[in-house]
Amino acid sequence: MNRLLFYATDKPYGEFSNFSRHAITVDGLSWPTSEHYFQAQKFAGTPFEEEVRAQLTPMLAAQMGRRRDLPFRADWDAVKDDIMRAALHAKFTQHPELRALLLGTDDAILVEHTRNDAYWADGGDGSGRNRLGELLMELRAALRRRDD
Repeated sequence: MNRLLFYATDKPYGEFSNFSRHAITVDGLSWPTSEHYFQAQKFAGTPFEEEVRAQLTPMLAAQMGRRRDLPFRADWDAVKDDIMRAALHAKFTQHPELRALLLGTDDAILVEHTRNDAYWADGGDGSGRNRLGELLMELRAALRRRDD
């Protein structure tokens, strides 16, 4: 089976990264990137949510979302995959070129390849969960079914 690795936004398939500069709209609000949306949801319903949305770059949004001195929502671990699923759905349905890119990967195994993350990515050595890749493949299958 063909494995397609992605991570850096300036490399092939970098559009699959949550740092790619593709704005999304979720629940009537515009977010500069899916990373902004995802990180802000850690603080849903608090002023920190808007503060994350206002960050100038996805890296700054991520840094704020990783701060441990701010109060995460109590159910974060239970909802984070569904929040990522919503972000990806928005991104790949609101940008036709991204939808085409995702569908064009055929049946490749999509892998966020970095040692920086063992949950959303592969941990750099394949030991990570690769949840971002899994959710992208799930979305790809759902988009195909919708097109049938």
